[in-house]
Amino acid sequence: MIINGKEFELKLHGETFHCALDVTMNFIGGKWKSVIIWYLRKDVKRFGELKKLVPDITEKMLSLTLRQLEADGLVERSVFAEVPPRVEYKLSAQGKSLLPLVEEMASWGRRKVKEEGEMREVNRKKIVKKKTISA
Repeated sequence: MIINGKEFELKLHGETFHCALDVTMNFIGGKWKSVIIWYLRKDVKRFGELKKLVPDITEKMLSLTLRQLEADGLVERSVFAEVPPRVEYKLSAQGKSLLPLVEEMASWGRRKVKEEGEMREVNRKKIVKKKTISA
């Protein structure tokens, strides 16, 4: 990173970054991190709720991404000793500090689609499993 003609490198948690944007993207980059932060911005969600909100993500990828966000201190995971166990996810204080950035990114995306694309309602069909009775 160049500031006033001087070159700097950024070090955080044993990693070297080229610029401040590189640091930020390390935490929210990738296909799913910012999307999950977006859906946790207003309230607590359970794993299944997040899976329904992001239908294209696999359970394995959702689990991995939530673990990464938790390890980075952006998401807090609460486990409740119930049967079956209940696990909830919410943004930490540090995760909430990203909301202005994530909201501006979403706003930019809405403007881009409005100018150059289209927005259509999607009606996902619910799959109803039939119960079978075995003799």
